Amino acid sequence: QVRLVESGGGLVQAGGSLRLSCAASGRILSINVMGWYRQPPGKQRELVATFTSGGNTNYADSVKGRFTISGINAENTTYLQMNNLRPEDTAVYTCSSDAVVQGPTYPYEMTYWGEGTQVTVSS
Repeated sequence: QVRLVESGGGLVQAGGSLRLSCAASGRILSINVMGWYRQPPGKQRELVATFTSGGNTNYADSVKGRFTISGINAENTTYLQMNNLRPEDTAVYTCSSDAVVQGPTYPYEMTYWGEGTQVTVSS
């Protein structure tokens, strides 16, 4: 019903910057939350940042002051600006969205996930 496509990952040196993008498409009526999660090598997935339709943002303590999540624009796209990257930021970054979609008979809300994009920060 909803497809999330991430882009912008890659290899960067410590102290550098990257900007990730996540575009949602499908039978979307509204998006309540879009966010980013990451899974470092050998570790569990963790929250990075979220943005709600009400304009609220939430960040993991480890990225506060370095990462910024943008609002959801008219193309249902959000961005994650990552500055002053550290080797410990190395992970697969995955976009998530809580969206209301039009079903066969009535709308419903579900959480959707992208496939992820690799971010590698070298020391």
